[in-house]
Amino acid sequence: MLKPGDKVEVLDEDLEGKVLSVDGGEVEIRTKEGFVLSFPEKDLIKTDGDFPDVGVEDLSEVIKQKESFKKKRSARVKPKERNLPPMEVDLHIHKLVPKSGGMNNFEILTLQVETAKRQLEFAMKKRIQKVVFIHGVGEGVLRAELETLFNRYENLKYYDADYQKYGLGATEVYIFQNY
Repeated sequence: MLKPGDKVEVLDEDLEGKVLSVDGGEVEIRTKEGFVLSFPEKDLIKTDGDFPDVGVEDLSEVIKQKESFKKKRSARVKPKERNLPPMEVDLHIHKLVPKSGGMNNFEILTLQVETAKRQLEFAMKKRIQKVVFIHGVGEGVLRAELETLFNRYENLKYYDADYQKYGLGATEVYIFQNY
């Protein structure tokens, strides 16, 4: 759950900002440039770190704060926190579209696979190392399609996600980072 003051990034766009308000599923954010925009909560991912309050009138102050942030060393991450998957993608159709009544199985599967591909590429771009794709158990068609998708990439490995947390219906992807 997002709350005012959280720093977030928009999943399908190169935008980040600070949460101003949360109303139902809609979240209003202020970008680093000072624009106020509204997004569905499912299109946002919470990121670590503080985000300065930005107003057009105090832009020079923001620049000074940004310079001071650059000089700080990164905080030590505890091993337990390092192993937590920072990103989960639920591919159940009711999480992707408000109403799936008019869609056939092929359209549903296509939407799920395209969503998985888009989110995987987002994670690679944002250098997120672990992503859990929640696909459910079912007949295994979506799982097989995901494995085909993952096999197209050389810089990742995939395996069953934590059974205690997800059961049999999730696959975790580890993305190798090229430094």
